[in-house]
Amino acid sequence: MDVYKIIGGNRLKGTVKVSGAKNSAVALIPASILANSPVTIGGIPEISDAFTLKALLEEIGGEVIFENGQMTIDPTNMTLIPLPNGNVKKLRASYYLMGAMLGRFKKAVIGLPGGCFLGPRPIDQHIKGFEALGAKVTNEHGAIYLRAEELIGTKIYLDVASVGATINIMLAAVRAKGRTIIENAAKEPEIIDVATLLTNMGANIKGAGTSVIRIEGVDELHGTKHVIIPDRIEAATYMIMAAALGDGVTIDNIIPLHLEAVTAKLREMGVRVEEGEESIFIPKSDELQAVDVKTLVYPGFPTDVQQPLSVLMTQAIGASKITETIYTSRFKHIDELRRMNANVRVEGNTAIIQGPTKLHGSKVTATDLRAGAALVLAALLAEGETEIRDIYHIERGYSNFIEKLRSLGANIRKESITVNTVERVEKI
Repeated sequence: MDVYKIIGGNRLKGTVKVSGAKNSAVALIPASILANSPVTIGGIPEISDAFTLKALLEEIGGEVIFENGQMTIDPTNMTLIPLPNGNVKKLRASYYLMGAMLGRFKKAVIGLPGGCFLGPRPIDQHIKGFEALGAKVTNEHGAIYLRAEELIGTKIYLDVASVGATINIMLAAVRAKGRTIIENAAKEPEIIDVATLLTNMGANIKGAGTSVIRIEGVDELHGTKHVIIPDRIEAATYMIMAAALGDGVTIDNIIPLHLEAVTAKLREMGVRVEEGEESIFIPKSDELQAVDVKTLVYPGFPTDVQQPLSVLMTQAIGASKITETIYTSRFKHIDELRRMNANVRVEGNTAIIQGPTKLHGSKVTATDLRAGAALVLAALLAEGETEIRDIYHIERGYSNFIEKLRSLGANIRKESITVNTVERVEKI
């Protein structure tokens, strides 16, 4: 088993460059299926989710070259091959293959998606959209079967402003006949990124980034070149690390507008945030003040950032509160933080964090991607050595994490360890 071993106490200083957005990449790569010639996407983060999607596109006959953060996908010879198992189960965003394959082939068989378990994340809104466009959707033996004679544009109202459903319906609708209107669409920057790629491929999309998206179907889409937006969640993670133990850290390759909710909350805690055009500088922080945070859909405070922020709150004076409104199981990292001496309790969908607390090194487990990032920050703050297990979660979303942290001065390394069966049984 691979683990991170981190010795805490080192201050962070220097510049870190943010990679392309994970949540864009996992939608942009499947979107290439809709083209009739090669698509090149620059700035793709070198994370396991990107390599899994590369393998999936190759399974259906795509030719994919991925090097130096650039992925070139030739979808010309792709064929309709069922993907009920295997790689499809490794990541949640494999559901974007449904919309893309439905748009291109008018049918698809995709295994139910995997990824981090954050409580119920149903794909009912995706299915509702596909059915509204004319597809018949059935669940057979744990795989979703989609079949359509043809896709016809229609009006779709999303009961929840879901990023996944908004993008998936866009993917299916761009080659449908007539006009599709998505109402109560999600507004995240990643949706604008996908719409930009599709528009460059020849799609007719208006209103991406607002609550109403209008799509006029076209007969075919062609290849193009596109550069992905920077990852606002990765940027926020480094901003929080800089606030916690930085001696002057610059976070480069960002869009400050995408980080307004995070910037505002850090300033409320007493952190100085100096914005440039494409970078943010965070000088050494003095006393941190307790704050209350409520996670909301964009442009509100991102659910993906509350876990790293909860660690910063352990260093603030007073009682901080996080109310989680998006995912029910976003507090799994709290038990791990308690092992490290954090003073935290959970009441329903609210975590109450008392600070400031001295954290201690321990053996902990990353239960999901952002929980893993939170534990890395806790380990950097803690006295002594921390061992973090199940780091594959972290590597699903953070590109060159160890190298970037080391360049700032962190004492972190990756090691392979043998876990004996007794220990495994106890853990279960």
